[in-house]
Amino acid sequence: MNKQDILLEIGLEEMPARFVTQSMNQLGEKVSKFLNEQNIEHGDVLLYSTPRRLAVIVKDTVDAQADTNEEAKGPAKKIAQSENGEWSKAAAGFAKGQGMSVDDIYFKEVNGVEYAYVNKFVKGRLTAELLPSLKDIALSLTFGKNMRWGNSDIRYVRPIKWIVALFGTKIIPFEMAGVQSGNETIGHRFLGTTATIVNASSYEETLKQQSVIVDPIKRRNMIVEGLKELEKRNNWAIPIDDALLEEVNNLVEYPTALSGSFSEEFLDLPEEVLITSMKEHQRYFPVKKADGTLLPHFVTVRNGNDHAIDKVARGNEKVLRARLADADFFYKEDQKASIDDLVKKLEKIVYHEKIGTLSEKVGRIRRISSALANLTNASEEVKISTDRAAQICKFDLVTQMVYEFPELQGVMGEKYARQKGENEDVAVAVNEHYKPRFAEDTVPSTKTGALVSLADKLDTITACFAVGIIPTGSQDPYALRRQAAGIVQTMMDHEWHMPLADVIAAGVKEVLHDRIGEKDASALQEEIVAFFILRVKHILQEKGIPYDIIDAVLAKRSGTLKEMEEAASVLMNHKEDEDFKETMEALSRVVNIAKKAEDGQDVDPSFFENEEEKQLYSAYSDLETAWTKASSMHARYELLAGLKQLIEQYFDNTMVMAEDAQVKQNRLALMRCLAMFILEFADVPAIMTK
Repeated sequence: MNKQDILLEIGLEEMPARFVTQSMNQLGEKVSKFLNEQNIEHGDVLLYSTPRRLAVIVKDTVDAQADTNEEAKGPAKKIAQSENGEWSKAAAGFAKGQGMSVDDIYFKEVNGVEYAYVNKFVKGRLTAELLPSLKDIALSLTFGKNMRWGNSDIRYVRPIKWIVALFGTKIIPFEMAGVQSGNETIGHRFLGTTATIVNASSYEETLKQQSVIVDPIKRRNMIVEGLKELEKRNNWAIPIDDALLEEVNNLVEYPTALSGSFSEEFLDLPEEVLITSMKEHQRYFPVKKADGTLLPHFVTVRNGNDHAIDKVARGNEKVLRARLADADFFYKEDQKASIDDLVKKLEKIVYHEKIGTLSEKVGRIRRISSALANLTNASEEVKISTDRAAQICKFDLVTQMVYEFPELQGVMGEKYARQKGENEDVAVAVNEHYKPRFAEDTVPSTKTGALVSLADKLDTITACFAVGIIPTGSQDPYALRRQAAGIVQTMMDHEWHMPLADVIAAGVKEVLHDRIGEKDASALQEEIVAFFILRVKHILQEKGIPYDIIDAVLAKRSGTLKEMEEAASVLMNHKEDEDFKETMEALSRVVNIAKKAEDGQDVDPSFFENEEEKQLYSAYSDLETAWTKASSMHARYELLAGLKQLIEQYFDNTMVMAEDAQVKQNRLALMRCLAMFILEFADVPAIMTK
């Protein structure tokens, strides 16, 4: 078969940078899936993108599907053929529908029933006939935000301006939003013109001649090389933030790095303010000395060549100067207000109409953090710093600096708190209580910060659940899943041995104290516990724990998160032990039969009838003493595993469901007593053994 390359380029108005890479990858995945489903053999799939285009090239694509023989299933034999062997109308219709005759029918048995089949030859279709379906693939792309334009009913990330669709040198015909596919692309908005693409292999070079570097990896490398050249030339250190580099890469089609300066007087501002002004607002790279000291310079990337680069630099300097002048004004104005004055302003800010003001939220954070401090047996010093940190944790939200730069919430709070003479632990906690801010972020490092963080997040989750704001599907506007995961991760990392249910109860108590929502305490508690258990399950799954072990250790929801995590780890470590299967089976047998026991029944040794009962009861008595002294879940596992042989001997020589009712209930009572310890470790019957 002849092989040719496929090229599809969707030309657009400038896309938001955050959509470019994911849209490019999505296009490549969908095109690959389409070709594979259509049984069209092909080579490598190459992906390209800029702010104005999404493109894919499929190398070495065959010109037709392979011919195939397909087996088609028809009606059951009793429907297709009468007892005397005559074909029914159903059989004739089935054969005709497949382009065959009844003479081609044969029978095969499936699950004890014979069915009619035909084996038909299917001629492979030409690839060129199938490729117009690329239109459907292009239209199926999903974006974070869509728009309509003109009279078109199509919703897309940005208006479609041109389409290049080629199979070899021939145009693949289709139309989208009034734009007809062709072989003409458009180069750089200011440096390029319209250009004809002869075939896929000339695509990249043709666009390069039009001042477009269409390969995002090559474009990224050009940016990095430009930064390194400026570093070398000026003896600078330019920290490369990967997220910023990705964003800048998706803002330009032909990158040229350049540098600018700002007044040294702005270096009196906190470094975070300067860096945020440069990175978040202007997409500039900050410049430092080798020792990490910030310099009054910046580096930016121009979408174009180096023509009149000095003028471009001066224009960027002017923009940054205005931004930093504003920041300097806000910073100085914030110095004039006391922390207590700022805290008082929270009374006028509504957090949520059904939940109350920020001031009321702060009040609950103080009460919840106090309860958590008691649960963790915190020292008196930590309790005092925790209360103060909780009291002022939101004060920077009403500062002018945070109003202008929301990304600096917490960061400015820490700096202002330190400037106003607050305890160092308190100042750090004002910043840390927002942690973890995102999935890969660290948890608060201080106990004070961790306690206030837990209280803040727990209040948000509990209050939202109380008024019916519960995550469903992809809808989670208040990021409750992320906040719950943050609580779980913080408790695990700090190794706090406080039951999850008790932590949640502290939040429920204070939310209901403020009369938020109409749910009763038990219903709200149960809802939130179940929500948290799903977050714990997700975290354990990410650590590679199998689902059966996760279900086993999470069955007892009243335990501590650290115990659950340790129990899962212990079971994972022992799962390959030679006697693991027998141990789990022995413990599971106890748990299963204990379900038949009556509550409140005590074990009476006078009813024992054999030595095995006495030995198992003696082992249970020793277990009662050793269990509370066991310093780890590993030690508790060893205690339970040590019962395996005694349990096996017991069941080999003892009929638990004896005819004598008192003997039976006594034996069931012993099983129930043992099962209580087993289930406190894990729901072992849920564990799958080989």
